[in-house]
This record gives sequence, C-alpha cells and structure tokens, in this order.
Amino acid sequence: MALHLVIIDALNLIRRVHSAQPDPADIQRTITTTSRTLNRIFDEAKPSHIIAVFDHHQQVRGWRAERFPAYKQDRKPMPVELQNGLDAIQQAWWELGIDSLLSDGDEADDLVATLAVKVASQQQQVTIISTDKGYCQLLMPTLRIRDYFQHRWLDANYVEKEFGVKVSQLTDYWGLTGISGTGLSGVPGIGPKAAQELLGLCENIEHIYSHADIPNKYQKKLEGQQQHALLCRELAQLNTDLELGFNLQDLRWKKPHS
Repeated sequence: MALHLVIIDALNLIRRVHSAQPDPADIQRTITTTSRTLNRIFDEAKPSHIIAVFDHHQQVRGWRAERFPAYKQDRKPMPVELQNGLDAIQQAWWELGIDSLLSDGDEADDLVATLAVKVASQQQQVTIISTDKGYCQLLMPTLRIRDYFQHRWLDANYVEKEFGVKVSQLTDYWGLTGISGTGLSGVPGIGPKAAQELLGLCENIEHIYSHADIPNKYQKKLEGQQQHALLCRELAQLNTDLELGFNLQDLRWKKPHS
C-alpha cells in the first residue's frame, strides 16, 4: 500500500465540533461526534499513517510571542469544560488507533508543518485535516489540505481565488495585510486588494520596497513600514525545522478491531 500520512489539526477539529454542541458540558457528545468524523476521514482518506497534533494545554505562544509580545495575547481561551475533557477525547481517539502529539514550547502549527514537509519532501503523500488557511503556504504536489467541514481542498486554485496571489507569496501577503486574531496588523491601510495589486507588480515585500514604480496611492502607506511588514511575514511563516523525536513507523495506522 502506498504511504499516505494524515495529520489531524486536533484542536481545530475539536473546537469546531464542541462549539456546535447544544450543551458545552456534554463532553461525551463531543467525543462521539469527533469519533464519527474521524471514521469518515478514515473512509475518505484511507491513511496508512496518522497522527493528531494538539496545542499545549497552557496555550504556549512559543517563539512568535518572544519576537512580538502582542502575538495572540488576546485570543479567546479554551472553554474550561473542553480543556478538562481533552484527556478523555485523546483516549477515545487512541482507541480508534490515533496517537496524539502534544506541542511543548512550540505551536501545534509548526509541529504539523515540520512533519508534513518532512514526509512530503520525500515524495510521500500528506494530507492535513484543518480549516486553517495558514497551512496553504506549505502546498506542494505531495502535500494537500482538506477542509473537512466545507468538504473542499485548500489548494492552489483556492489560494488564487481567496487571496489573489501565488502560494509562494502568501506569507508576503499576510505580511502586508496582517492576520486577524493574531495581533499581526500588517501595514496600516494595506488591505487584501492593495496587497494583491502590489504582489502582482512585485514578487515579495523586498521587491515592493525597492520598486521605483509603485502606485502613488500606496507609497505613503508603505513608508516607514518595511520592517514591520517583514516581521509580520516572519511570524506568519510556519517553522518546518523542529526536532520531532519519533519516526514515521511510529505513526502507522492499524484499524482497531470492532
């Protein structure tokens, strides 16, 4: 069987399911619903290997907060009943054959990115299950992102339609526009349409600031903002060089006996 690694962005999936439950304290219902969802993912993706990656319980903001203290400082905390139920959810997933990887000092996004790129770069198929558009910067022929809830692929066509730029320009785009909910503001006054136009003229932020023919309407807004735009781009870029401490064989999926 061909190798196919499926990486579950665990809290992305769990939070969406939990927020739709009529009784937030009913963790068993969240367990039942996420388990049913995972079984459907198994049927659709047919993984040979699988892992669920969780953010640290203490909501560690990692190296990005060290570089930029305002990074995600105002994000909404996890509901207490959900946090208290995570061990039970992980146990239920374990019984489905899915091991859990917990971030420690890093954001789960960087763990997902490191594992995905490491395997995909060896010409093996990787599918990330997440609604997080930030993963689109990782896209390559052997790496894809599945938005399970919208039943769509977040692929290069999606990026072009949603953002109006190439995959290789996404972090530059976010460096200019910022990212809602993270504290990354980008360049004041530069929104999506402006970023699309600028990145249509220039390949990246450096080229924008060295380009002599930038439209006058943007020049004043860009003035004095280069270092902040570059910082926002740096923080938007996923880290793919973390030490993982395990090998791919540890992630082989064996369908549990019913």
